[in-house]
Amino acid sequence: MRLTFRTLKGPEVEAALDDLARLRIAVFREWPYLYDGSLDYERNYMASYVGNERAVLVAAFDDDRIVGAATGSPLAEHAEDFAAAFADVDLPMETVFYCAESVLLPAYRGHGAGHAFFDARETHARSLGLSYSAFCSVIRPEDHPLRPKDARGHDAFWRKRGYAPMEGVIATFHWKDVDEAESSEKPLQFWGKRL
Repeated sequence: MRLTFRTLKGPEVEAALDDLARLRIAVFREWPYLYDGSLDYERNYMASYVGNERAVLVAAFDDDRIVGAATGSPLAEHAEDFAAAFADVDLPMETVFYCAESVLLPAYRGHGAGHAFFDARETHARSLGLSYSAFCSVIRPEDHPLRPKDARGHDAFWRKRGYAPMEGVIATFHWKDVDEAESSEKPLQFWGKRL
C-alpha cells in the first residue's frame, strides 16, 4: 500500500466535500469521539476551507480515493470557540496554529500518515509566521460504557512529536454521541508545542 498526500485548495476542496464529509463521519463515529454526524453538517464544516488561504487541508489518497485528511488554521480564526479555554493562558491566540483534526480509515493506519499530516500542518503554520501548534482531544472517562477493551490512546505518538497537554486549557463542544438521543457537552484537552 502506498499513500500519497496532497494539499487541497479552492475547487479541489469543493470537489472533495462529499468524500471528506463521509470520511469524517466514519472515523469520528469510532472511539473516543463516538460522533453521530450528518452529511449536511460535515459538508458545511469542510466548506469553510474553500478559499481560506490561511487554512490547510491535507488529503491522503490511495490511488484516486481519499482515505484520510487533516485540517488546520490559525487559532485566532476559532476565537469564538476557544476564547474561554485560552482565557487564563499566557499565550496569544494570534501566535497559535490549530490542528483541527486528523482522520484516517483504519486499514491505512500505521503507515506514516499521522506524521505526514503533522509535518504538513506544522510547515504551513511556520509559513504563516506562527510560533505555536496546538490541537485538542476529547476527554472520556476510563469506565465509559462504549470504551473498547483494547482501546489505546495516541498520547505516546503526540509526545513523540513534541506535544504535551496544556495545563488547564480545556475546551467544551456539543455533539450527539452514537448512544445519545440529544447533543451533550464534551470536554476537550488542548495539547501544544513550540514550532
